[in-house]
Amino acid sequence: MDGGGSGNASGGSGGASTCCYYALLGIRKNASATDIRAAYRRLAMKWHPDRWASDPGAAGEANQRFQRIQEAYSVLSDKGKKAMYDAGLFDPLDDDDQDFSDFMQEMLVMMDSVKNEKPDTLEDLQKMLEDIVKGDGGGGSGAGGRAPTDGARRTRVAPYPQPQRARR
Repeated sequence: MDGGGSGNASGGSGGASTCCYYALLGIRKNASATDIRAAYRRLAMKWHPDRWASDPGAAGEANQRFQRIQEAYSVLSDKGKKAMYDAGLFDPLDDDDQDFSDFMQEMLVMMDSVKNEKPDTLEDLQKMLEDIVKGDGGGGSGAGGRAPTDGARRTRVAPYPQPQRARR
């Protein structure tokens, strides 16, 4: 569901939980933080209740739309809440989501830091395999001359047991 420019942002009278936040803001699911902010600002200006104060009939709808736009932005602009929303786990009516959102934020930061680490080279992997085959366990220089940071030695993994054929 890309939600790109459909313009159907009303979502009925059930609130934003019945409407896709991406469609509400008129953006695609892969929109950048800048795109999300720009869409929010454009729609917030359009539906701000002060702009509709002279038309009491439309002021109520404008207020509802403005609130849904704010809710969508508050979720999509927060990495943790956005990750939960994209996974289908975000419930805007559940107060416990803040703790889970904080947890998800920490997980995303940890995953980003892992992605930024230099991956082992083919030579590193070959050296590790050689150490395992020799029974060295990866001690000493370790993988490609890099000593394990915590000083721990690699353990040798036992070969996978082969199934025994049944004798009759």
